[in-house]
Parts: sequence; C-alpha cells; structure tokens
Amino acid sequence: MARVSRLLIPAMAAVVVLGGGALAYTGLDLTPTVAYKAGPSAQEMAAIRWEKDADALDAALKKVKGSFSVAFLDARTGETYEYKGSAKYDTASIVKADILACTLLKAQDAGRTISSAEMNLAKPMIQLSDNDATTALFQRIGGKPAVTKCNKTLGLTATTIDVRWGLTRTTAEDQVKLLSQFDGKDSPLDEESQETAFDLMTGVDEEQDWGVPVVATEGETATVKNGWDTRTADGGKWVVNTIGRVTSEDEDVDVSLVVLSRSNLSQDNGMKLVEKVAKLTRKYLKY
Repeated sequence: MARVSRLLIPAMAAVVVLGGGALAYTGLDLTPTVAYKAGPSAQEMAAIRWEKDADALDAALKKVKGSFSVAFLDARTGETYEYKGSAKYDTASIVKADILACTLLKAQDAGRTISSAEMNLAKPMIQLSDNDATTALFQRIGGKPAVTKCNKTLGLTATTIDVRWGLTRTTAEDQVKLLSQFDGKDSPLDEESQETAFDLMTGVDEEQDWGVPVVATEGETATVKNGWDTRTADGGKWVVNTIGRVTSEDEDVDVSLVVLSRSNLSQDNGMKLVEKVAKLTRKYLKY
C-alpha cells in the first residue's frame, strides 16, 4: 500500500483500501479560500471628501488678510464647517434676525400669529435695517431679559444680549444655530413663523442685498441680514457681518452661512472681505 504523507491529506481526497478494493472519499472542497476586505462605504467616502475640502478651505482662509470668523451648515447632509467659529464678535445689525425670531416665538407662545403692529416694525427692521423700528420692537417684546430668555429656547449659548442691542456679542457658531431655527421641523418656530422670516429676509432692500447672496447662483434664493457699524474701542474701525441661507429650486442646495468680521478700515472694505470669504466657502466646500 502506498504511503501518503499526512501533510497532503487535507488537500486531497482520502483513499481507504478495504479487502483489496478501494473506497474513495471526495467530500473535500478543494477551492482555495481568499479573504476580501470591503472598501469604504459611500458615507465614509463622503466624510473623507468633506475633511479634504474643509482642510483646503482652512488653508485658503489662512491666506486672507483680516479678522473674521466663519460658520457653515449644510441642512441636507448635516455637514458643518467652522473657522474660528467660537470667537466673539459684536453683532451690529445682524442681531435684528434674533429679535425677529424672538418676536415670532413670543407670538406663538401667546397662541397667535405676529400682529400687524409687530409686522410694521419687523419689516423695516429686516428689509431696511431701520434702527428706530428695531429699538421699538426690542422694547415691545421685553428687551434684554426677554431676548436672553428666548435665546435659551433657540439654543444660543454664546450670545450676550446688550441693552444697546447693536453691542450684543455673539459667535459664528451661535449665528448658524439661529439660522437653522428658521427652517426645519425641529425648530421651536412653527412653519408659519419660518415662512414669515423667510419672506422678510428674502425681500431686503437693494442696498441691503450683499454678503451671503453673493454666493447664490441661478435658480437659488438667498435670505440675508447684514450688520455694520464703527467701534470707538477699535479706533473707529468697522464691524461688518453677514448671515443668511441659500436654497435651490430643485432642493439640491440648502445651506446656512455666517461670516463675522471686525477691524475693517471702512464699511466697503468689510463688505469686500465678507463676500470674498463667502465665495471661498462655495469654492472649496462645493455646495
């Protein structure tokens, strides 16, 4: 009887000799087994691309001269981006969007829609950035204590309301949170309040139509509230801020964008800075 090495037995059929005959057992699967590792999922690939794009935007913003911060939210994907997003800045007139949100929320809490008297103040406050209308509405809804309390409901944790509302301090992070409350089922603002804010912030006067809207392309709509003012404490230099949301008709775009800046030599310089930064977010984040 031929001798079979034990090392070969697992790789071949076993043969047993019984009474001069041979019984062959061929139940062994001789197909070689190869282990394949699955590649990254679509979600993992998207995260890798996002991190790469964000790093590229970081590098681009570091080359931009000026003091500014940025925050971005893509409502469709949940992706966020921040550049110095926790740095504190004066709001100037962007606080008017906050006052609008609190006006709408107060009306909701009273079981009603915004009144005609409130709307007569809110419209010039948002669309013309009218300071007298803002002061009147700010006081009407309860001033600093009321807006501070309202901001807790809105989830704003880094915004400090000042009795002189234009000196309110905030961060880009907080302003993106505010913008997110103007849209979505998870907002304390109901659908009607959100629509009111959208109508007001898409109907700003032509002179107010700068900042975030510069990134909107054909078929897209931008909401916006801008703020600008000089600061004696900063040697008369300018605070220039822009906040807003860009959406598309086909729903492929739904982003919120905030650019805050300070120490600008003029309002015009500040406007150019925030628009340059806004354009860079679109270029590198590819929304």
